[in-house]
Amino acid sequence: MEYQKPWLSYEKQADRLEGRGLVCDRDGLIAHLADVGYYRLSGYWYIFKQDLEGEDEPFIPGTSFEKIWDLYTFDRQLRLIVLDAIERVEVYMRTQLAYRLAEATGPFGYLDRSTLPNMDQRRYGQFMSRCFSAYDRSKTLFVEHFKNKYGESHGLPPYWMLANIMDFGMMLTLFKGAPNDVKKGIANEVGVPVEVYESWLLMLNTARNVCAHHDRLWNRRLGNRPKIPRGHRHPDWHRPYKVNNSTTFTLLTILSYLLVRIAPSTSWHDKVLQLLQSRDEEDLRRMGFEEGWKSCPMWARWL
Repeated sequence: MEYQKPWLSYEKQADRLEGRGLVCDRDGLIAHLADVGYYRLSGYWYIFKQDLEGEDEPFIPGTSFEKIWDLYTFDRQLRLIVLDAIERVEVYMRTQLAYRLAEATGPFGYLDRSTLPNMDQRRYGQFMSRCFSAYDRSKTLFVEHFKNKYGESHGLPPYWMLANIMDFGMMLTLFKGAPNDVKKGIANEVGVPVEVYESWLLMLNTARNVCAHHDRLWNRRLGNRPKIPRGHRHPDWHRPYKVNNSTTFTLLTILSYLLVRIAPSTSWHDKVLQLLQSRDEEDLRRMGFEEGWKSCPMWARWL
């Protein structure tokens, strides 16, 4: 089907929304359409449509743009809080990987693919290509110093430098490719099995990309369903509240669990709960906060 919708001025976009019953201050609406954009905001107003499947359907009577804008600003604050937590996990992982891999295989162990036994040849080639690109682009002082002093002998820096110029995706690739004893050692530090922790890192990578691209997070299913720890060693994930989905609630709960172990003095939990207080039960439900979530041990201690 050929796309035939015409370009519309901000004023015409406002006309269309008002014609569908949106209650608004027209000048304010036009200003926000110019600042943020129609389609970015549409991710927040679709829940207020009478027919969620219909793009041109009217709004539920009484829907105001103020409600939509409030939801948009909440989501922006939520993304910032999530990014703060993911940054702490990312830095922790860089540190752990560099330390353990260099100890096991030497400062430049990654140059020998056999030291990364869980990474096949194709993935290793892609990983090394990204390492060279990250190194060439980096203007970090320690990288510049290494290039100037050791560049004639080394095309890449040692693990403890390289790890700190990787993005989250590269770090995840390195973790997945690392020897099993290295992966197990890191997972043991946070108290979960390797396969669980790896699924968490995959979810965090997806969430980080969502946040970095300023996409909607508040009621999003992140696609990569994380594994939940099972067995008698992990009762907090099942009783008295069962954590078992891929919603924003699960993302926040995983971050809550990790930060207790990685950054125990953080005030992150207080910031999250303060932000959540601004939402009603329906908004929280769309994020995956089902009835009884306050009894979840990962949150109860902070309430």
